[in-house]
Amino acid sequence: MENLRRLVREVPDFPKPGINFYDITTLLKDAEGLKQTIDALHELCKNDKIDTVIGVESRGFIFATPLAYRLGAGFVPVRKPKKLPAEKVSISYDLEYGQDTLEIHKDAVGEGHRVLIVDDLLATGGTAKAVVDLVEGLGGKVVGLLFVVELDFLCGRSKFDGHRVESLINYDS
Repeated sequence: MENLRRLVREVPDFPKPGINFYDITTLLKDAEGLKQTIDALHELCKNDKIDTVIGVESRGFIFATPLAYRLGAGFVPVRKPKKLPAEKVSISYDLEYGQDTLEIHKDAVGEGHRVLIVDDLLATGGTAKAVVDLVEGLGGKVVGLLFVVELDFLCGRSKFDGHRVESLINYDS
């Protein structure tokens, strides 16, 4: 995955001093890099029986939709509040700098559905853990969580005991 890592732009001091931002837009604009990313994510789960691939707003949609297509599964978006039109369930969760809320349509995941959660980045794990809680609250079974980038030094994967977590690109600091 070193070739993909080279396509991720590191932006120092964004969004504030001392933070190093890992910008995937440079990977997305590279046709071969985008193809390799989708292919690599597919390789990680191609043998799993998946009913639904969930993409987390908003960059998770970019990877989850083509992955769902490749797997022959449905795609479900998890959105920020007031974006979904039908009956929904919500969850609020803590961030390192406050609170946020996510929503999913109440009928998006059925009892026993096998769900794969996909997002661009795993940092502290708060957002992905909220999505796991939403899916399991609707009766779904989380088969795994896939990320393009993982910031290992923030220990986000520690929130997912009992769940398979995989990332393509890891940063130690």
